[in-house]
Amino acid sequence: TYGGLDMAVNCAGLLHPLSPLDEIPDELFDLLMNVNVKGVFLGLRHQIPALKARGGGSIVNIASVAGLRGAPMMGVYSASKHAVIGLTRSAATENAAFGIRINAVCPGLIDTPMMGRASPEKRLRMIDRQPMGRLGTPQEIAEAVHWLLSPASSYCTGTSLTLDGGFTA
Repeated sequence: TYGGLDMAVNCAGLLHPLSPLDEIPDELFDLLMNVNVKGVFLGLRHQIPALKARGGGSIVNIASVAGLRGAPMMGVYSASKHAVIGLTRSAATENAAFGIRINAVCPGLIDTPMMGRASPEKRLRMIDRQPMGRLGTPQEIAEAVHWLLSPASSYCTGTSLTLDGGFTA
């Protein structure tokens, strides 16, 4: 309809219940890796040729701050988001010469329905750990993604943009 693909966002993810790594069943490991990593891989595999055909473009993969550091009781999720960052960096270096920019966004605690399922006490504890004293908003993440997809970020590829209110600082 529009003549081809110019930009794409790979945004899918599952989080496993908080539990020690040695208690995660194989089936849950496979499910998280299939959704969180293979989903991004499959997106890239189809998006890159389409962007090459257009002479370039931009892709943003949604990772997580859990992909930048260890996350106790979230080992498989953390590993999957580390893998998304690795895929992003590798794909960015492989495709920069084709005019394709590939970046990742690493959100911290964002005020989404998933966060709304936390008890009020747990939610307050999470907010207390945030240097900015609040959760991020979906709009803030969307604006960062928009920037990475736009020509305004034309010299940015292979980066992992952290949006976490200072949590990883």
